[in-house]
Amino acid sequence: MDFNLDETQSDLRDLAAELLGREVTAGRLEAHEASGAPYDAKLWRSLARAGLLGACLPEEAGGAGLGPVELAVVLREIGARVAPVPVQQSLVTALAIARYGSREQREALAPLAEGDLVLTSALREPGRDLGAAPAVTARRDGGGWVLHGRKSTVSYAAQASKVLVPATTEEGVGLFLVAPEAMTVRAAPVSTGEPAATLTLDGAPGEPVGARDGEAFAGLRRLALAGIVAVSSGVLAGALALTTEYIRTRRQFDRALAEFQAVTVQIADVYIAGRALDVAVWSGAWRLAEGSAEEAETDLAVAALTVTDPVLKALYTCQHLHGGIGLDVTYPLHRYFAWGKHHAHLLGGVEARLDTIGALV
Repeated sequence: MDFNLDETQSDLRDLAAELLGREVTAGRLEAHEASGAPYDAKLWRSLARAGLLGACLPEEAGGAGLGPVELAVVLREIGARVAPVPVQQSLVTALAIARYGSREQREALAPLAEGDLVLTSALREPGRDLGAAPAVTARRDGGGWVLHGRKSTVSYAAQASKVLVPATTEEGVGLFLVAPEAMTVRAAPVSTGEPAATLTLDGAPGEPVGARDGEAFAGLRRLALAGIVAVSSGVLAGALALTTEYIRTRRQFDRALAEFQAVTVQIADVYIAGRALDVAVWSGAWRLAEGSAEEAETDLAVAALTVTDPVLKALYTCQHLHGGIGLDVTYPLHRYFAWGKHHAHLLGGVEARLDTIGALV
């Protein structure tokens, strides 16, 4: 594959980087955290006006119809600025609906392009790997479907208009759109400060998305993995940029930290971890766009393992190179570390990722 972005993808990256670089300042992040708001609504509107929320929406919803590579482009910039908006959750869910939903369901995504809609997916369940068949069940009830079970760590569940819920049926695993008000939503805050919840479904009505043959579930899971690793790639890139600037300007014994060999070796390890993750992220996203599901599965598994091990170690290194200030919540590095830990947790940790790779090979 060609790892260079094409003109459309490069323009999308530049637009996202310029907008986020202008709006996601340290002061803005501090003000948002102090406000207690679930996400930065002003930034969310700015992303909508710039067309970034509509880039991956289908044409029926007024979007540009772009795919997984463009999704990764946008999400990497979100991660690089640790931007407190539900872009990852909304775009991954929307892209799954665009691929597997009905025409009416695709058209219903239109408000997302205007910033008037938030979506999320509920993939995680207590004690179960992302790839396992859901313990949540769905059964027919008259002319509709009702769902029973629990989902954990669902980001922006209370803010979402609809939650995309995988559930096991007599036919196989399917996806269902469920309104938050039809479930019991119990807040379960995560390390990033973003709102998350545990969902209890007790006869909650659901609207099926696609067939119940497991294909839509597998597609959502791959898109979610691509989203998580793309954000993580941006998180490490942001932490690396911050650390590089710090060791370039911080002086000890009348020398910049960057002049010490021990420091240069450690920052090189951070760079290598980032490059290794990027290769797997872009390869996985490209294979998803090309429809090569099995090959994408392998690439995304490698990317996920990298997030849970080398990337976390690299973030520890960034903190170490900063000394005590790296742990200070008035300094921005702590946000990158929190985001890195959270996304590694979403992936189940290094042992779960090694088990996944073992099963694939």
